[in-house]
Parts: sequence; structure tokens; C-alpha cells
Amino acid sequence: MIDFQLYPKHFIAFAILSCAIIFASINPLEFDSYLLHQAGTVIMLAVLIICVYKIGLSFTSFCLYLSFLLVHVTAAHYLYSYVPYNEWTQQLFGFSLNEKMGWTRNMFDRFVHLAYGLLLYPFFLRLFQVWLPSLTPKALFLLVVQFVMASSLFYEWIEWLLAIGLSPDDAEKYNGQQGDIWDAHKDMLLATLGAMVTGAICLVKSNPSKSY
Repeated sequence: MIDFQLYPKHFIAFAILSCAIIFASINPLEFDSYLLHQAGTVIMLAVLIICVYKIGLSFTSFCLYLSFLLVHVTAAHYLYSYVPYNEWTQQLFGFSLNEKMGWTRNMFDRFVHLAYGLLLYPFFLRLFQVWLPSLTPKALFLLVVQFVMASSLFYEWIEWLLAIGLSPDDAEKYNGQQGDIWDAHKDMLLATLGAMVTGAICLVKSNPSKSY
């Protein structure tokens, strides 16, 4: 079902995200960098509300979109590179996730990029379904995956442009490369793979009259 306005269920979802933002705003690791990240949150929320009223969106896609913002807000609090997920797994399950997976860096920033493709694919699919209604499901799949790839590249360009105006220390904190010169390439790859996974699921379930 496509909603063309906000209902109580949407405001409940907004309330959950708002609580997360409030908690994330309490003593973030680096407040200036946190505000810079949260500027993106504000822009994305504005885009979401506009799209609901202009083209309509299913509640599932709406919630997946907010889920991505929830992940982003959590990462922003810890400057992406310092999310203590490893400590969380040790406290909750008694093992080190980094050790189990053989990771030598904090991988939460990579998870956010994966989530970008996984969780925002349905939103992008809806956009292209409305803008290009004559396209087949397979063509839409390819188009959305390519859009995720292109938008991921554009985001890395924006990060680079912001970083060159910062001090080396602040640039490292904001970008979160953690010394990996291929960080941007790996981030874009994960976003693409995430989109392909969700896209494949949508493609299997699709039919000409169904919207996500």
C-alpha cells in the first residue's frame, strides 16, 4: 500500500528516530563532526517527507529509510570509526566479533555503507517506478543499482571536498579511513552489493502492478 500523507504510524516511527537522535546528541565524541554528519540527517528527512507527499511511499520503504538514518545517527555519535560494537558483542554474547571475523579495524563504517544499499533500495526503486513507469522490473533493478553506485561515488567526492578544508586530524576523524587507502572503493562496493541483495529480493517478488 502506497501512502501519500503521514499517518500516526509514520509519526511513531519518527518518534523512535527522534529519541535516537536525542540520545546520540548527548556527549558525542566530536561535536563539530557530529553536527556535520547530522546535517545530512536533516536533509534526508526533508527529502523523505517531500517524497511521501509528492510520489507516495509504502510504509515498509518508509521504515527502511528511517532504519538507515538510525544506523547513521548511531555511527555519527561515535565518529563512525569508534562505534564500540566489539565491546557490545563481548558483553552480550561473550566473544569478540573482530577476532571471530579476523578484522583489524572498526568495521561499523563499512556496515553503514552496506546498509545504504540494503535499506534504501526500495526508496530509490519507488522513485524510478514513478519517474520511468514503462521500465521493466529488470531494467529498474539495473537502474537502481547503478544509481546506488553513482550516489556512493558522489558521497565520497563530497567527503573529499569537505576533508580538504579540514586539518589532517579532523579530516581523518570525519572520513574515518583508518589508514586504508582503498576505503572509499570498499565503501562503494559494499553499498553496491547491498543494493544488489535487496534488489534481487524485490525482483523475485515483483510483478508489473506491484510497488515497494
